[in-house]
Amino acid sequence: MIKYSVGIIGGGPGGYVAGIRLEQLGVKCVVFEKERLGGVCLNWGCIPTKALVKVADQFQEFQVAVQEGYLRGTAAIDFSEVKVRQKKIVEQLVGGIEYIYDKRKIALVINTVEVIKATNAGYEITAGGEQYSVDYLIIATGSKPKSLPFMPFDGERILSSRDLLSLEILPQKLVVVGGGVIGCEFACIFRQLGVEMEIVEFLPSLIAMEDEEVGKRLSTSFKKMKIKLHTKTAVEGYEYLENGIRLLLSNGKTLEADKVLVSVGREPLFEIKCEGFELQRERGFVTIDEEMRSNNSKIFAIGDVTGKLMLAHAASKQAVMAAETIYAELNKVKSAAANLRYENIPRCTYTNPEIGSAGLTEAEAREKYGEIETGRFMFAANGKALTQSQTTGFVKVIAEKTGGRIVGMHIIGPSATELIGQGGILLGLEADMGKVKKIVFAHPTLSEAIGEALEDLEGLALHKI
Repeated sequence: MIKYSVGIIGGGPGGYVAGIRLEQLGVKCVVFEKERLGGVCLNWGCIPTKALVKVADQFQEFQVAVQEGYLRGTAAIDFSEVKVRQKKIVEQLVGGIEYIYDKRKIALVINTVEVIKATNAGYEITAGGEQYSVDYLIIATGSKPKSLPFMPFDGERILSSRDLLSLEILPQKLVVVGGGVIGCEFACIFRQLGVEMEIVEFLPSLIAMEDEEVGKRLSTSFKKMKIKLHTKTAVEGYEYLENGIRLLLSNGKTLEADKVLVSVGREPLFEIKCEGFELQRERGFVTIDEEMRSNNSKIFAIGDVTGKLMLAHAASKQAVMAAETIYAELNKVKSAAANLRYENIPRCTYTNPEIGSAGLTEAEAREKYGEIETGRFMFAANGKALTQSQTTGFVKVIAEKTGGRIVGMHIIGPSATELIGQGGILLGLEADMGKVKKIVFAHPTLSEAIGEALEDLEGLALHKI
């Protein structure tokens, strides 16, 4: 039986990052991954999806250029080549992480962990019939798509997000059940690629967790793209057709499509037998404290399995904090890990227009602080946006009325997922208007819209009436 200081279960953006940081700190660790390093994000989620986003956006930009008259011709999507490019990008990134592991000599076990057993010395992990002894554990087993109880995934016509990314041929019509981030991203991608799209959402608006104004603007954009929206509507049943599927809706209507993407959230993935100890969980998620520590002092959990914030970059940050806490404990030094404020972590939605947000929504800020200030600036008045023919959307900034501390930023528009990094910095540094006034935003850039929105908090935006 091989002995390690730390065993990491799961090799996604949480687990593989924890392994690298522990190796950098000189802590002997082993990572268990049943498929390939990179997890859902690199193999079947973030990266392959964004490869499709780029193609869809390029196709859309070409069509806009033709409509505006400065390009001529026609373009068609060769989806087989799109898939080739997608797979090449995934392979390059995953292969790169595997190369790092090989060069750093980080122990990697490609097998499913079946049992974790508490012992006097720590924990014994069984994977593929082999046993491994560890002092500490980091659980990074991730999550999986949630299905509707009466409508299980079949991989053919009722699809999960992973199933959809595996398609080799574009459907003629796709219905998305669920108007959250994942559902809206796929609806936008496939509509831009020429697929007829409809979204069925139980709640009154799309992306209900985002700021209300952002959700309304996205709905308007989707309608212009001819994506049909069915809000305040549930799916109550389905029927297979000869070459498709029919959905039965709560409003009495039916929808027919080639395929249906069910995107109603994700649920924790932890199917390992625990012997000699109990792991405290809530709704299936492993409960943790601010150090990522579970109810067992030497078991940490990070990423989606904790349910804190199901984002790859949140998992990676948790991984670094857990690794550094374990290192400090092993070496009896004070941990430098800071308290992680999940609400300030940037959130990105890769629709068209893109959405980036950090901090509190306007409704949340009013509930928490009472009196607040809001500043807005439209991309229609931004020079760089005009040159790019991408003028839909705005920047919205929220601050405490007393003191002027920035508590939220919401962007819908061109490059919003890149721009929101600036919001993450302002929130992370707890910047107030006094500090913000020292910042100079370059011209001509999209980021000027952030500067104008910040000035608008005091009614001083230069290019706003």
